[in-house]
Amino acid sequence: MDKMSACLCLVFFFFFLTIVAEAKYPPGGSYHLSSLRQNMKISKSKAELPFHFQTRYFPQNLDHFSFQPESYIIFHQKYLISSHFWRKGGPIFVYTGNEGDIEWFASNTGFMLDIAPKFQALLIFIEHRFYGESNPPRSAKKMGYLNSQQALADYAILIRSLKQNLSSEASPVIVLGGSYGGMLAAWFRLKYPHIAIGALASSAPILQFDKIVPSSSFYDTVSQDFKDASVNCFEVIKRSWGELDAFSTMKDGLQKLSKKFRTCKDLHYVSSASGWLESAFVNTAMVNYPTPASFMAPLPAYPVEEMCKIIDGFPLEASNLDRAFAAANLYYNYSSSENCFDIENETDPHGLNGWYWQACTEMVMPISCSNQSMFQPFESNDKRDQEACLREYGVKPRPHWITTEFGGQRIEMVLKRFGSNIIFSNGMQDPWSREGVLKNISSSIIALVTKKGAHHADLRAATKDDPEWLKEQRRQEVAEMEKWISEYYSDLRQEEQGK
Repeated sequence: MDKMSACLCLVFFFFFLTIVAEAKYPPGGSYHLSSLRQNMKISKSKAELPFHFQTRYFPQNLDHFSFQPESYIIFHQKYLISSHFWRKGGPIFVYTGNEGDIEWFASNTGFMLDIAPKFQALLIFIEHRFYGESNPPRSAKKMGYLNSQQALADYAILIRSLKQNLSSEASPVIVLGGSYGGMLAAWFRLKYPHIAIGALASSAPILQFDKIVPSSSFYDTVSQDFKDASVNCFEVIKRSWGELDAFSTMKDGLQKLSKKFRTCKDLHYVSSASGWLESAFVNTAMVNYPTPASFMAPLPAYPVEEMCKIIDGFPLEASNLDRAFAAANLYYNYSSSENCFDIENETDPHGLNGWYWQACTEMVMPISCSNQSMFQPFESNDKRDQEACLREYGVKPRPHWITTEFGGQRIEMVLKRFGSNIIFSNGMQDPWSREGVLKNISSSIIALVTKKGAHHADLRAATKDDPEWLKEQRRQEVAEMEKWISEYYSDLRQEEQGK
């Protein structure tokens, strides 16, 4: 089934945002990038959070923007809260949840826990509607209420109510997020400046809409990451696709390919193996962190370099496909616990399927692959994507809606006139970085860009092995947040004195 391109992820965009990355290939023909959130090789165990977090649920209306009877249907939005370090009246740090379980993001956003004692801050992680446990009654009719505008309104209402209940309405709020969550953090600051005094938007590809940036940027960056690690590695992966395609015309090709890839069940399509390989390389580029991590899979530090060491270590007579498969094993089987690979069995342990709907409606992020990349080239295809969305959901994508609602075109000129207090942080090894804000827009809308750095690396917990460039990026973020909070309290005192 064709599905709309793009996701982050995040988390990953990711990413979600991720962006998590997989290409789906329709059997027997050309392919295009589908949602970058499916079939992730991630731990199925529940994320562990510090003891001082409490899980709570907040009643939200299904629709914040109309007054139809259906609008008042209630669902319970999950959020995590920690007052362990909070001094009443002190700042409140809010994570604007992405497309998945909120525990997953909270357990991978240690930066907020690291800085909470310094700021004596209250920490809140809010789950995005229609993800995790925050599910309204699901039906085709209700899915129309899954969009970024409703999600931002959820956050605004929850934050206001919480401050009121805590008798801390004067506390300054800073929103933080990574990937799609980073996009939401930036948009929240622009849409609700009376609620949040500032935003840290990490790896937020807010320019991946309406052809603002080249559609090949994502794959170009992945390819450059591997080329920087080893030109030979880049070339081996690039040549491996031709060897893989040859199995489609080979007698008993699928059986032979299944054996080569050690699949748990015989493959139905050669394209499934292509997608499996591509996911490994794309996802590894997104999480090419400088220290070991297990956000999307247990991986060593700088896993792109480790993949290339595997490829470069093969004898010259080895096939390109054998080398590529061995490298992909680093991603799928770093712990050496997998006896076989269930390539065609899609899993969704973190409840990410709602992104398909978002990509078919508002999150229309065209992605293509150029001849210069290490992947098989393809063009984005608006007509095909529209047909797929009509087939799956009965809706047509609205490719211009995000830039209409939040802007993006001529962003420097626009935000310079009315925006303030936003940090856009990016590491240029992140495939989503070229779709983000990479230059300062004003003295208070700044871009913190590092030559290295993967998908929202700055939001991860600090470790003793962090490189200096990552430490410095976080120091600058903390300094900006200190400035926002100091200015806020100064303005608050002046206001009180003037009464």
